[in-house]
Amino acid sequence: MVNLRDSEGRNWSIQIGGSPLVPISIDLEEEKVEFEPISISSDSRPNRIILKANGVEKVVYCAKINDKWWIHLDGNVSVIEVVEPGASNSGVNEGEFTAPMPGKVLEVLIPEGATVSEGQPLMVLEAMKMEHRILADREGIVTVIHYSPGDQVDAGSVLLELESDKSN
Repeated sequence: MVNLRDSEGRNWSIQIGGSPLVPISIDLEEEKVEFEPISISSDSRPNRIILKANGVEKVVYCAKINDKWWIHLDGNVSVIEVVEPGASNSGVNEGEFTAPMPGKVLEVLIPEGATVSEGQPLMVLEAMKMEHRILADREGIVTVIHYSPGDQVDAGSVLLELESDKSN
């Protein structure tokens, strides 16, 4: 499952499987989106993928700049931001953000007491030789930070706590 946020702030969830890759389901803001069956395959040239729908192949140009992907298809440019695993609260206790997998805290990007906005990076973890950003899923105030840079964490460890900003 891949979670994305487009330039209009809409949240997409795309489940992909098979070989070549095929979208199994697409949700926009938690509503199913109807789409033509398509396949996605790699291209031998860098920054390009091939989409095939109804027997027609199209070349898609992709470029990653910072945390956003710029995608050029059929004369249109779309900008999307991949929402990293663990970028939302734990769902167990409101406001608790948990580690999506075992790893090491690389950076804590905000102090306790900070007011944060939705989508703001809170912490960076290193897991499986990749950096994973923990993002705020709403506006709020960081009440507790449980780990510091260099600390090892287990999957499911509560990293920090966010309380809704009641002044809004």
